[in-house]
Amino acid sequence: MIGGTPGLAYDVAHLLGAVVLLHSFALIYQRRLFSLLNVFAAQALFLAAAAAWQGHIQGAGHLYLTALITAVLKGIVIPVALHRIVVRLSIHRTVDPAIGTGAALAMGIGLVGLSIALVLPLTDRATALTREDLALALSVVLLGLLMMISRRNAVSQVVGFMSIENGLVLAAVGVQGMPFVVEMSIAFSVLVAFIIFGIFIFHIRERFDSLDVPYVETFRGEGR
Repeated sequence: MIGGTPGLAYDVAHLLGAVVLLHSFALIYQRRLFSLLNVFAAQALFLAAAAAWQGHIQGAGHLYLTALITAVLKGIVIPVALHRIVVRLSIHRTVDPAIGTGAALAMGIGLVGLSIALVLPLTDRATALTREDLALALSVVLLGLLMMISRRNAVSQVVGFMSIENGLVLAAVGVQGMPFVVEMSIAFSVLVAFIIFGIFIFHIRERFDSLDVPYVETFRGEGR
């Protein structure tokens, strides 16, 4: 590694990964869209810090670029764009969850336990840092999926999708020697997906005058 001590490198990397995971729980807890977007931006910034720290301890310069792209794209550009979409379309600012907050958080804790039970036995030959980073990353991915399932509003589901991508990036930067093209393909995919989601949201709002998924489903007979 470059500078510092192995213990410090492990502790800081583990702390940053854990903070990214805690923000996934905070996303599930939020009931207002603007607060949701603020938490997502904070998660992206801590993810960028985790990528930069991994670049430092691995001596991998390309991870600094990954950190910069993550901070700019998901810490600033996407939250600001979603904020403007909410304001421009006059979207209802309070999100009604499909699953109660308490139940969703309890399910989230179970998913974290499941991630640990799945990842650690399969990576017993990897370093402790890599094993725990992968467990944290899988937890973030599963919590993002849970958020998409437990939220009715299309904007909050977009945030859930972006949170899943955050977990994938956390996994990519935590594995030493991961090719840079993998990280860039993830970033490009999320950018394309965000553009598609933005167009999708505008069309839903224009057609149905609402972004509440159950309300939209009534127009094709599913909510009857």
